[in-house]
Amino acid sequence: MTAVDLPAPRRSSLDVVLRARELGIVLALALLVAVTTISNPRFLSGQSIRDILLGTAILAVLAVGQAVVVITRNIDLSVGSVLGLSAFTVGTLLQNDPRIPVIVALAVGAAVGAVCGAVNGALVRFGNVPALVVTLGTLYVVRGITYFWAGGSQINADELPQGFLDFGNATLLGIPYLVLIAVLVLVVTGVVLRSYRMGRELYAMGSSPQAARLAGIPVARRTVGAFIVSGGLAGLAGVLFAARFGTIDAAAGTGYELNVVAAVVVGGVAVFGGSGSVWGAALGALLLTTIGSSLAVLEINQFWQQAIVGGLILLAIGADRLVAARVAASLKKRGSHVHS
Repeated sequence: MTAVDLPAPRRSSLDVVLRARELGIVLALALLVAVTTISNPRFLSGQSIRDILLGTAILAVLAVGQAVVVITRNIDLSVGSVLGLSAFTVGTLLQNDPRIPVIVALAVGAAVGAVCGAVNGALVRFGNVPALVVTLGTLYVVRGITYFWAGGSQINADELPQGFLDFGNATLLGIPYLVLIAVLVLVVTGVVLRSYRMGRELYAMGSSPQAARLAGIPVARRTVGAFIVSGGLAGLAGVLFAARFGTIDAAAGTGYELNVVAAVVVGGVAVFGGSGSVWGAALGALLLTTIGSSLAVLEINQFWQQAIVGGLILLAIGADRLVAARVAASLKKRGSHVHS
């Protein structure tokens, strides 16, 4: 047995745990839906399912971008504010020129977010400032810019072109466009992370930044790139938000960052970087959205939703630490056998 074989236990152990985590989310979803439906059969009505899917679509797009950043052992707390800035930017453009096509609106929103992401990435990488500090700062800066720009005003649905509002509610074969966009984002990002060198390098950076640097991985470029992806997807989510709700003000997206981080962590993306998948993050987004809808249907105080989400985060972090400890022990034991 050679030293090259040593990383195998870590990969297999993590794969097993991640699959178990995702299976656990699916089972929790099934149980939650069953209990809620028994209490109130209207929970499985077409409109209820549609609302859950639309809510999940926006949160999942944000969660995919956040997962890319967290995999590199960073975090982006500014996504809610970036969503708000993007939504207000696109809303203002459409208000001034209703002829702008939806595809252009989507591109503009993503571009606004990508610029914010590039600023975050540059400050984190070249300023040598922890991502938590940088993105907490830009969260308030971006939100302040939006409030200054809005000046207390809001954009109402009757001020937006009907084609854009129709896009937020239109379906293809019964599936909302917003959901299809979220699935496309999920599939493309998942394939890149799993099958392309660029994606594997992000995992390597999260597992060991020093080793990644020694291996010749362009850590600076990949770090900035991860934040650009997160920002760009937050900007895209802002356009989806505007299309779905129609009414946009400076507070759009407030508090989303906490739900996004919760979805990613609950979905099995390790907060310490190096493991997890965007598929799990999307499942986490679906679980959190369903919890919110279930509690509303069951007429349970909104406080319990926050308490449940907080408990899920603590359980997820505890599971990550337990797995990390067991993997480290397994590697140490295997290493002792190799040297003996």
